[in-house]
Amino acid sequence: MCSADVHDARDGPDGVERGEWSTMGRGIRKGLRYLVQRVASWLAPRRAKYAAELRYWQERWAAENRSFRNPWYERLMLAMAGEKDAGFLAGKIVADFGCGPRNSLWWATSARIRIGIDVLADAYARFNIAAHEMCYVCSTEKAIPLPSDYVDVLFTVNAMDHVLHFEAICDEIVRVLAPGGCFIGSFNLDEPPTPAEPQTLSEERVERCLLSRLEVTARRIAPHGPEGDGYKHFFDETPPAASGRRILWVRAVKPARA
Repeated sequence: MCSADVHDARDGPDGVERGEWSTMGRGIRKGLRYLVQRVASWLAPRRAKYAAELRYWQERWAAENRSFRNPWYERLMLAMAGEKDAGFLAGKIVADFGCGPRNSLWWATSARIRIGIDVLADAYARFNIAAHEMCYVCSTEKAIPLPSDYVDVLFTVNAMDHVLHFEAICDEIVRVLAPGGCFIGSFNLDEPPTPAEPQTLSEERVERCLLSRLEVTARRIAPHGPEGDGYKHFFDETPPAASGRRILWVRAVKPARA
């Protein structure tokens, strides 16, 4: 065999160095994984969505040494509400729709009841949610398991594009919110769908399906922040954006019955 036919020990197929081959292999595996997820999301969207979301939380749980960090919820949720402290929640029933397993309402100590609403609440038991300062209820994609006119303040933070049935969940949010109750939410706008986030939301769609049924008291749109700090522009003077990835923040009230 001539020397031209002998690969260096560092080489992969056809003389590609192992480092390059490894990078190529990772890219191929990533592409195949994405393709499998897309096919799965088409064939069984609910199962694919739940699997993608739970996989994300399992990865974060491992990366954070099996103890979720959550200090930013207080600052973010109070800013969304336009409040300086949690005093406005005193004695109220407070809920977070699409809460995840991070004990998002730990800071709302003045509330009478703190409820986390999530379709994966049962699966979150593996993340020690029983130790949290809030109770969790397992929602479905079409029904929140709470009485009508029950919740005084309902938060939702970047959760509404995760649902499979956006219009149905909007109906449920209005139903469980008490007359005179406060809705405080953020919506990621104009993002392409993924297995975990199947909805692409527009300001018009959010308005039509949800906000038109409430009395909006505060509204703001800002560009989506950089990776790892998506809410950055909520806290600075960046002007509203007309297009592209954006975040809509809203505070609204459910009209009291006549």
